[in-house]
Amino acid sequence: MDSITQAALGAAIGGAVLGRRLGRKAVLIGAVLGTLPDLDVVIDYGDAVANVTEHRGFSHSLFVLAGLATALTLLSARFAPARDIPLSRWGAFFGLCLLTHPLLDALTTYGTQLLWPLDVPPAAWPIVFIIDPLYTLPLLVGIGVALATGNGRRGPSWGLALSSVYLVFAFGAKQLVEYRLEPVLVERGLEEAPRLVQPTPFNTLLWRVTVVDGDDHHELLMGVLDGATSPLVETYRRGTELEAAALASERGARLEWFAGPFLRYETREHDGRETLVATDLRLGFPGFHPFAFTLATREGDDWQPVAVSEQLAAPRGVTARRFPGWRDARCPAARRSAPASSSAPAGSARRPSTADLRYHRSGAALCRPAALHAFGWCRLTGAPPGHRQPGGPP
Repeated sequence: MDSITQAALGAAIGGAVLGRRLGRKAVLIGAVLGTLPDLDVVIDYGDAVANVTEHRGFSHSLFVLAGLATALTLLSARFAPARDIPLSRWGAFFGLCLLTHPLLDALTTYGTQLLWPLDVPPAAWPIVFIIDPLYTLPLLVGIGVALATGNGRRGPSWGLALSSVYLVFAFGAKQLVEYRLEPVLVERGLEEAPRLVQPTPFNTLLWRVTVVDGDDHHELLMGVLDGATSPLVETYRRGTELEAAALASERGARLEWFAGPFLRYETREHDGRETLVATDLRLGFPGFHPFAFTLATREGDDWQPVAVSEQLAAPRGVTARRFPGWRDARCPAARRSAPASSSAPAGSARRPSTADLRYHRSGAALCRPAALHAFGWCRLTGAPPGHRQPGGPP
């Protein structure tokens, strides 16, 4: 989660545990402890892949933080001026302020290495977006009350209770979406395919579903308020013909460990050379995936790993180049409205033009009622003539 949320969570826990005894001090110390694990962002490993995959590593390890909490507990019990605070209360204070940070991070998509230094993939059980005002606001209000009144316990306790209720709601919303998703996947023979269900930015009502099926990955948007509305499925290519070359490099293998099967491979022209690039499909959304990394460059018929990987800037603008994995126009609006290609053979899939993509994005998945125009595609691209939300008024 973002640093403000983590500081607010630590402050609220600090106030709830020791606010009655320490007042505002418990809130302020809790805020510092809550942000402490994220100080790993100042470490530069000298490589883009390493910087991304090492984040939320040792500093988020339950083993490391439990050891740190134990040390702080013993020091505070021995040297703190507040001699009447028992050891167990100090332990709860430091343990909860520190350990809830990685546990909350694990409820987002990025992944957290809870069991570092064990060689296990990062844990991710995404039920909230990395920034969610509805989770953070009760915490901020609670600690604001504590700082204003000097009563360090009551406000933070209420803030924690409300934010925890929101997490329970988010968990239930995800279960509902997964329940509605199952028959959709069964119908397409994808019930065993790897899938990722995660909330879209800043809310828990609209969820993004990514399903990997060999060389394809399918994208869906499903809303808690959809009712019986069937989700639209968009299909993209993953470029698996380049996967073996990517995974042959140390950085490619590291990314596969980090992101699992949710990677796309492609070649781009970078610094005048043909470059193999891997993109993390979990982060961002179709058309805007900001985590793309150089892995190798073409040397004759072979791929040579780069000396230092770079993170490439995400392309912007609704253009054909922005959707390199787009395969066919499966959305009804694109089939109905997009201009026909005179050069494409009959029955073949063709690469869409910019006009195709305008129709495809503004007339289909991201403009259905559940999406609530979430990403503003209709406003960005302009709705095509006759555009309407599926099932809605013209």
